[in-house]
Amino acid sequence: MKRLVLVGFMGSGKTAVGRRVARLLGVPFVDTDAEIERRAGKPIPDFFAQEGEAAFRDLETQVLADVMRGPLSVVSTGGGALLRAENVAVLRQGGLLVHLGVDAETVLHRTGDRAERPLLAGHPDPIARITELMAARESVYAQADVHVWTVGRSLAELAREVKQAWEERQTVKVCSGLKESP
Repeated sequence: MKRLVLVGFMGSGKTAVGRRVARLLGVPFVDTDAEIERRAGKPIPDFFAQEGEAAFRDLETQVLADVMRGPLSVVSTGGGALLRAENVAVLRQGGLLVHLGVDAETVLHRTGDRAERPLLAGHPDPIARITELMAARESVYAQADVHVWTVGRSLAELAREVKQAWEERQTVKVCSGLKESP
């Protein structure tokens, strides 16, 4: 495995946990949303509003492919990154997928200013919208290799658990290549 890839719904803690895990492992941290903004030359909400979700998803697919060709790193993906099968394939090929789980109420609390979240902006009932989006994405998040529940847990605790899952998978990969002596 070359990368540890964090997936999950917006507000699940992918960026915060990812930064902490990267420090613990001593590897670079890559936030794909930040890379999308860098390439687009504008914040994601502006890109979404001007170009639409399909163009955003196309750019996201390009960024994911490029990041997964890069060096060992901890990668934080956008909440909808797994919506495209091609993204799932490229992420699986080069990384361990760790899903950070969260409930709708916690998402609402953590996302704060929903104007920064294009899929929530302007909705009169954000909790209903969050619940709807989470239900639609449940099957794609289920494809992750590891699932970590984030609600009510400290950042340090979550980072340790994710790091441990990564290390256990690395040990399994190394050991699985060994052969017994006759």
